[in-house]
Amino acid sequence: MNYQEALFTDLKIRQQRIQRVMQETNLEACILTTSVNLFYMTGKIYSGYYYLPVEGNPIHFVKRPLDVSLDNTIYIRKPEQIYDELKNIGKIIPKNIMLETDVLSFGECNRLLNTFQLKETSNASVLMRKIRSVKSEFEIEQIRICAKKHEAVYKLIPSIYKAGMTDMEFQIEIEYLMRRHGSMGIFRSYGENMDIYMGSILTGENAEAPSPFDYALGGAGATPVLPIGASGQKIIKGQTIMVDMAGNYTPWMTDMTRVFSVGKTLDIAYEAHQVSIEINNHIMDIVKPGVSSADLYNTSMDIVKKYKLESYYMGTKQQAKFVGHGVGLEINEPPVLTPRSKEILEENIVFALEPKFVIPEVGAVGIENTYLVTKEGIEKLTVFEEDIIEL
Repeated sequence: MNYQEALFTDLKIRQQRIQRVMQETNLEACILTTSVNLFYMTGKIYSGYYYLPVEGNPIHFVKRPLDVSLDNTIYIRKPEQIYDELKNIGKIIPKNIMLETDVLSFGECNRLLNTFQLKETSNASVLMRKIRSVKSEFEIEQIRICAKKHEAVYKLIPSIYKAGMTDMEFQIEIEYLMRRHGSMGIFRSYGENMDIYMGSILTGENAEAPSPFDYALGGAGATPVLPIGASGQKIIKGQTIMVDMAGNYTPWMTDMTRVFSVGKTLDIAYEAHQVSIEINNHIMDIVKPGVSSADLYNTSMDIVKKYKLESYYMGTKQQAKFVGHGVGLEINEPPVLTPRSKEILEENIVFALEPKFVIPEVGAVGIENTYLVTKEGIEKLTVFEEDIIEL
């Protein structure tokens, strides 16, 4: 089966999953309009509205472009036309609908509600993120392809380092490698304060700099308009360089962090890095379907406390309160591995685990891998040297 055939089969399964939930909750229709969910449900992105009734096939209400090759496409200029177009083709007008209320603007939600003469709606954002968190065999294969390319780029990183580089110069060279290996140049994330380009490079004292953006570690960034990651400082001997660049070689992503050093670094950096590896290895031993996300965070913290490294864990001046997250079409899908999470791991969930430490003046250490939850445990998808690599 080729890509298009496999995708078509997968799209039908995704549609049925949403309709099954609507049937169980007495909802009559779902309207999706964000790019990530349009792509998930159609394999394409258009400006408009994906309308899925509780039974039957979807209708694509498209504003642009004017050559969308999808069945049941109706071209419109504004959402208010959806009501009349449904009546014109003899469709039942729904009395309740789901909208992506977590991400749609207040104005857009009101326009759609007024179009259908409704006062309230159900939240499709939460449902879609939950559905997307459990991957199909088609999606898993795409993630495997991405992981291989991710690994191939990381193998080449030592060859592009030159003494005297700044962190930003190093990142630019890595980005060039990524693009040559098929990187899409961006990756999608969910929520506010998540702007970033193709990933993050942290070295030296910049690894301690807190950021307003909701990632595991911060960095001051090179400009106030993007206050995260590389700051333009020179990489010097004895410092670590944490490379957390996106695995965005297919629409379904991987996440991987590795650490390099310029010459030898401090003993505590090596110790903390080995603790990160130990956490990853221990998690591989205990994870299986049914384990709670909170257990993974709490297990990591127990190991950190055993080595008395709490003050360095997930930052110093500002410490992140999660140790991992789901990965897929967005870099930060459910589940989120926090101490109070109620989310339970299921078979075919893909998640990243990133226990990281920041050593003052030296930089950040620790690894991040992407894992697949299988029927009996988990499988590591990002396979590459995990010790600190000396440049």
